[in-house]
Amino acid sequence: MNKIEKEVSYTISNTYTTLNSLTNKTKNVWLVCHGVGYLSRYFLKYFKELDASENYIIAPQAQSKYYLGSKYTHVGASWLTKENTSQEIISVMRYLDAVLEVEKFPKSLNFIALGYSQGVSVISRYVASRKLNCNQLVLMSGGIPKELEPQNFEFLRTETKVSMFYGTEDEYLNEERLKYEKQRFKELFGDSANIIAFDGKHELKKECLATLID
Repeated sequence: MNKIEKEVSYTISNTYTTLNSLTNKTKNVWLVCHGVGYLSRYFLKYFKELDASENYIIAPQAQSKYYLGSKYTHVGASWLTKENTSQEIISVMRYLDAVLEVEKFPKSLNFIALGYSQGVSVISRYVASRKLNCNQLVLMSGGIPKELEPQNFEFLRTETKVSMFYGTEDEYLNEERLKYEKQRFKELFGDSANIIAFDGKHELKKECLATLID
């Protein structure tokens, strides 16, 4: 038996969700990538306490949906797996291109690119591959892809603020892993980048969001 895995290209559609409205009062535009198990519309609950008149949030949706648990009632999603990763990355990058092409906003606004958990790998790859000049890059409770190198982020403006947040009780972080992630973060973004610990587990800490725009 001669088994051959082949590949085809085709066009698909995917959703994304926004919170609040883009108006002349908007000061901050957020591009936020959720973690494993989320749908974008539910992920936005973490951003509801931000001033609605000043903050416009764009939440892309991971394309791979699946049922959570054994009751087949709740649906979650994943950005990537170890299966065919390189091709899936290309698809995710093109999807994010399409989202930003539709969501055109003034470049004069404060642009924050944020990733949580698995979304850290998505947003960091996207910023690097598209040379996305954001005002802030926020990586929360997630790991940075191993293939990214310091030169991938050299294009960032000197005034771009880069922050890494992690929970002191994160169940996925032991001492060795935390040391590695901190060292890698400093190698990629330099000593001026911020590393901030918060009291909590593997989570997106709502209280940390407000500090980004004070």
